[in-house]
Amino acid sequence: MKKITALLSALLFAASVTGQLVYVDKKGVLRYTKDQTEAIFFGVNYTSPFAYGYRSHKVLGADLKKAIDNDVYHLARLGVDAFRVHVWDTEITDANGNLLQNDHLDLFDYLISKLKERNIKILLTPIAFWGNGYPEQDENTGSFSYIYGKEKALVNDTAIRAQENYMKQFFVHVNPYTKLSYKNDPDVIATEINNEPHHSGPLAGATSYVNRLAAAIRSTGWKKPVFYNISESPYYAGAVATANIDGVSFQWYPTGLVANRTLQGNLLPNVDHYRIPFDTIPAFANKARMVYEFDAGDVLQPVMYPAMARSFRTAGFQWATQFAYDPMATAYANTEYQTHYLNLAYTPEKAISLLIAGKAFHQLARNKSYGTYPADSAFGNTRISYAAQLSEWVAPTEFYYTSNTNTIPADAAKLEHVAGTGYSPVVQYSGTGAYFLDKVEGGVWRLEVMPDVLQLRDPFEKASLSKEVRRVQWNSQSMEISLPDLGDDFSIAAVNEGNTWQPVVNGKSIHVYPGTYLLVKKGHKAATGKKINGVIALHEYVAPQPVRTDLVVSHQPLKEVSAGQPLTIRATIAGIDSSAQVWVEGSRLGGEWLKAEMKLTGPSRYETTIPTSAQLTGILQYRLIIKQGDQFITYPGHHTSDPHAWDSWQQDTWETFITAPYTMSLLNATSDHDIITLPSYTKNAYTAGSTPGQLAVRFDGRGTKTDTITGISRAVQVRLKNSSRAKMVVVRARVTNSSQAEARIALVGNNGAAVAAHFQLSDTFRDIEIPIDLFKKDEVLLLPRPYPGFMPLWFKTAAIFPGIGELDKIEISNLPAKNQGTQALPYYIEIESVWLKLVEHVQI
Repeated sequence: MKKITALLSALLFAASVTGQLVYVDKKGVLRYTKDQTEAIFFGVNYTSPFAYGYRSHKVLGADLKKAIDNDVYHLARLGVDAFRVHVWDTEITDANGNLLQNDHLDLFDYLISKLKERNIKILLTPIAFWGNGYPEQDENTGSFSYIYGKEKALVNDTAIRAQENYMKQFFVHVNPYTKLSYKNDPDVIATEINNEPHHSGPLAGATSYVNRLAAAIRSTGWKKPVFYNISESPYYAGAVATANIDGVSFQWYPTGLVANRTLQGNLLPNVDHYRIPFDTIPAFANKARMVYEFDAGDVLQPVMYPAMARSFRTAGFQWATQFAYDPMATAYANTEYQTHYLNLAYTPEKAISLLIAGKAFHQLARNKSYGTYPADSAFGNTRISYAAQLSEWVAPTEFYYTSNTNTIPADAAKLEHVAGTGYSPVVQYSGTGAYFLDKVEGGVWRLEVMPDVLQLRDPFEKASLSKEVRRVQWNSQSMEISLPDLGDDFSIAAVNEGNTWQPVVNGKSIHVYPGTYLLVKKGHKAATGKKINGVIALHEYVAPQPVRTDLVVSHQPLKEVSAGQPLTIRATIAGIDSSAQVWVEGSRLGGEWLKAEMKLTGPSRYETTIPTSAQLTGILQYRLIIKQGDQFITYPGHHTSDPHAWDSWQQDTWETFITAPYTMSLLNATSDHDIITLPSYTKNAYTAGSTPGQLAVRFDGRGTKTDTITGISRAVQVRLKNSSRAKMVVVRARVTNSSQAEARIALVGNNGAAVAAHFQLSDTFRDIEIPIDLFKKDEVLLLPRPYPGFMPLWFKTAAIFPGIGELDKIEISNLPAKNQGTQALPYYIEIESVWLKLVEHVQI
């Protein structure tokens, strides 16, 4: 009887939401109205109709509607089925909340119509509170958000009435491209009232605000789920949970934001677990959960998104949208929020990892735990590897991967979709762009190949439209396809508009140019009229042309190498042809001259190896020379005169320090400040060290907050592979404003496991030797600090520290105040350097 009653109740509830795609049940689960199954959505934010995204396209003279067409195609190509953005209400409203009919609203409507065509569902966040300037100055739009700002808009009655008025107009607005109002559009499935509210005042006032705005929305006839942010103002979580809403929204920036450089090291511990502190609030239990924004800021590694998707599902989320997908027109410069960088053409590995993350998010069970890193590196059909920089999805009919992999699908004959970068047992590819293989029918496949992409500069440095950080190149590349359904000697024909490339098939091998092709098994006929995944036509293709074609050399010299080992020098050189000669020349300071030819090893990638005999200890000074025809170009400096002419006076060089084989620098405050991570609140971090030209990095030693410095050179990591003779860690440091203090140093392996030891400081700089055998298993302090602030600060794994040879980073931190005793004056810990002391005269 109880089962029958429950079934009738469910049917009656479903009937009350007829016409909606989804609803939230009494237990807080988002479900499809049609069959009551769980509803799951994964995708991105995208901002081109508004603010700087809009203005940057105008500066470049780009057609914004064409740009939207291109970007939405790429989102569909990546399997995205969810879109969210905080609408810049400041650009489409006045002071009283009246909806303005202007270019921004028109473009937003156009975007929604294009998302619908690709079966991408939409969650609307009508109020952002933001000004429209970033990274430029805000414009005075005269809107209620501009007048009142984020804090006042939540407590000022005039501002709230303007928001109510805006909501009542916004949701009944009829999209001229779909002929539907937002409230009646079946692909607009939910709303989040506003973006990141900063509440103040009484708790009851916050509940009242949420209820007023929710009521205004529902007064338009809106019957779909209403969400509200619970994570931005945690103190008000109870007030939000008791409001008349259907769900709550969260965000996740586990590596912080705006580091102004690419973060290095294994950051998977930062995304191992999403902690929700609100489970004790009774009203929270029946609220659906969604993630409105997430990203691993300042990280290029293609392993973070799948791991985040796993942690989201463990935490019970059913909607997650990355912030923010870069428009193709501006992605060459990464100006669309400098700290984020995601675009299919310009960051192909990360884009494929987003595809994999979406697959995982849809597959994984809600509220199921997958263990602690690195035990949770394999989940469902997904596997991630920091060491290989690989995310992969291996399913019966699908095979996706972000870099070279040796994984063999269980049955290649059953595959229907393949996508990746690099090579695999199914596809051997020499280019650097992404590619997609989709089965149209038996013996007929669609191949899509993106252009090669080159990294020229750190994309997370300060951005500018005049600064090219990545470049695409349209090159012919070799590809070998091993699909039983195609066999050998298949036919291939270009199908995208303007593509005249005619590949020659030799067994399973072709040379392919960027574009879209139809591959047909020998003896079969090509199909027509079908779509991939129901949304991608066979002939479609979108890829950017190079923004520039001038000469660019990108090279990062190693700061330090060990004597006695070969040194490989690598550079990316764009803008030269195959007839160019490239070499490096230089000398060890005070030593013999050397010259070595650089060879092409990949698209615009050159390298050479300096032999062991040239590597005595000292400083290696070298330059790179390009000869194109009769013209010379020398780097660093881009000098265009003959570098060997009698009057050539430019002497710019790169330098690499060659160390003795029994010492190894891990961190130096003077030379490694580009890899040192500090808490965001740290002030006056760098000061003079004990000798001229030496810096020290300092942090609060009192333990009122857990301060730390962390980092390790990537070049050092390469050298550590052969370091099994480490005897002790040496820290050169002191404490100020105190005669003594205690600190902690942790060695963190590339599997997230750590060992740590304490050491004593005095008030003068000295070399503090810590024997390796004193280090004991310990936890890791997560830096950059994850956001929101209630995310875990410490990480501990059951994995065993893998040894010095697999060292990923070091951490030096203060100790909690309870361990430091009473200290009247503030004191600071200052670190000059950290190095390994090895068994002498043993080469590494």
